Amino acid sequence: MVKIAPSLLAADFLRLEKEIRLIEKSGSEILHLDVMDGHFVPNLTFGFPIIKQIREFTNLKIDVHLMVTNPEIYIDNLSKIGVDYISIHQETVFHLHRLISKIKENNCKAGVALNPATPVETIFPIINDLDFVLLMSVNPGFGGQTFLSLVYEKIRILKLKRKELCIEIDGGVTDLNAKKLIAAGAEILVSGSYIFSGNDYSAKVGSLR
Repeated sequence: MVKIAPSLLAADFLRLEKEIRLIEKSGSEILHLDVMDGHFVPNLTFGFPIIKQIREFTNLKIDVHLMVTNPEIYIDNLSKIGVDYISIHQETVFHLHRLISKIKENNCKAGVALNPATPVETIFPIINDLDFVLLMSVNPGFGGQTFLSLVYEKIRILKLKRKELCIEIDGGVTDLNAKKLIAAGAEILVSGSYIFSGNDYSAKVGSLR
């Protein structure tokens, strides 16, 4: 069954505790955290102290998307904090297999994130080592961007290569494209602005399913 992962980047940071409690009640299974370093993408977001506090506060699965130029220095600390999923960008890593192995050795689900312009074929050599693939349907760095439909073809190609592969979609996901994404084979839908822009998070999550 499809899992919904609200992106905390779109939440009201002045009332973060309340926002997380509302997400817990919404029926979502995963909390998505975009970690940015101001280098790989022109923005800064969560650091280890905030992620640690969030982990201690909620029982939701935590999915950390590393939009950083040096993901190798994050993995040990994130695993000690107790996050559940870690994805690293193929575009930033010289030794991708080594880092995927390290994530799995730290008892986290290991995924590769791909920018819209990056062909999915670039990860075929290690596709059987991955727990999931995160396909960006916007260019990373900021919330509230327009969905790029090229992601549907990427899902198709990945499913042909490895049918059982878990595919996560991040960027511009709303009730207008969720049905088609699920039908194509997406299993985790990340949604930020769409969910947090309303008052009824449960209704928004339900509409995505």
